[in-house]
Amino acid sequence: MKKLLNTLYVTSENSYLSLDGENIVIYEKESELGRVPLHNLEGIVSFGYRGTSPALMGACAEKNISLCYMTPQGKFLARVTGKTRGNVILRKQQYESSNDDTIALEIAKSCILGKVHNARWILERAIRDHAMQIDAERVKRASEMLKNSIAMVRSSTSKDELRGYEGEAASIYFGVFDELILQQKKDFMFQGRNRRPPMDKMNAMLSFVYTLLTNMETSALESVGLDPCVGYLHTERPGRVSLALDMMEELRAVLADRFVLSLVNKKMITGKNFTQKENGAVLLDDNGRRLILTEWQNRKKEFITHPFLQEKVEWGMVPYVQAMLLARFLRGDLDGYPVFLWK
Repeated sequence: MKKLLNTLYVTSENSYLSLDGENIVIYEKESELGRVPLHNLEGIVSFGYRGTSPALMGACAEKNISLCYMTPQGKFLARVTGKTRGNVILRKQQYESSNDDTIALEIAKSCILGKVHNARWILERAIRDHAMQIDAERVKRASEMLKNSIAMVRSSTSKDELRGYEGEAASIYFGVFDELILQQKKDFMFQGRNRRPPMDKMNAMLSFVYTLLTNMETSALESVGLDPCVGYLHTERPGRVSLALDMMEELRAVLADRFVLSLVNKKMITGKNFTQKENGAVLLDDNGRRLILTEWQNRKKEFITHPFLQEKVEWGMVPYVQAMLLARFLRGDLDGYPVFLWK
């Protein structure tokens, strides 16, 4: 287990979580691994299958501590929270806007515009900083194609059309993603995005970190009173945090992808941190997950200047800022949703 900021991460898949007074107690088999006071926590993330005692779940619900359950491989299973402290008027505006084709399309276009813009500038930075180590002409062609994709995203007139442009842009971006892997290229060979299950080490890390980012987005939306399950682009279905998935698009490349690339290029994670199943699925081991979680928290503490607010904020606060800006737009305080555009 590891406590980072106000979140407790329990990475052992054989751990059982229980309550003793005002403390969470972590057991593995019959041995106590440790205990942490509940009043110090805002969230608990468990990567195991053995579960949580009903008493602990009740205490977390009462104290508004979120419980997030993931598989040992990092796949999101469920998130349990107490009463939602939201604004009913804001949620009514959210529900009405999701049913308004014009407003829904504009918000969806903003999210995808941010995704493609930020992906393009990752490629541009690679050309600027590593032109001698990469096929700069190949990456530049992809960047120009993404520039054209931005124009097509802006001109799209339906969600289906927008999804088509988004898919094309993602294919272009991931088509040159291997050029951004500067070290350990043999261990981290990348030939395209795959998941469910991931079939190589890079995809295993991307899927794991995308799950962490989705959970951040879900918490951010809850914090401002928005319903994370009612989105504008991703199809709604029971249990799916569609709005969180919409909102993560603009941060997917700039926060998650850059983070994964830095771990590989700085040799902070190696091929030894993975295992392969008989079906070909590639999984992170316990040490790999712990390393990623530690470095993820360190990345979240780094400061940037927010492009809309023009104020210094931590990377970990960006999803919360974007959720706040979306809420202000839905309330009518802003003329449009200010998508996060990075350079």
